Amino acid sequence: MANEYVNAKTLIGEIVREYPEAAEVLFGIGMHCLGCPASQAESLEEACMVHGVDAEKVTQAINDTIAKARG
Repeated sequence: MANEYVNAKTLIGEIVREYPEAAEVLFGIGMHCLGCPASQAESLEEACMVHGVDAEKVTQAINDTIAKARG
């Protein structure tokens, strides 16, 4: 992948802190608790598992969103 800003092991807290534009993707799949303490130490892969979504697709969507926002 040309623009890999995050991967499945990246923590949700890190994603939101470093790439706030990724929040729209996370909200879009039902992850509304981005600021809760548990999300700060939860990987994207773990969060996707809890929410029943494909981590690979979400990772790609987040990376695409970040690349678009940052040109």
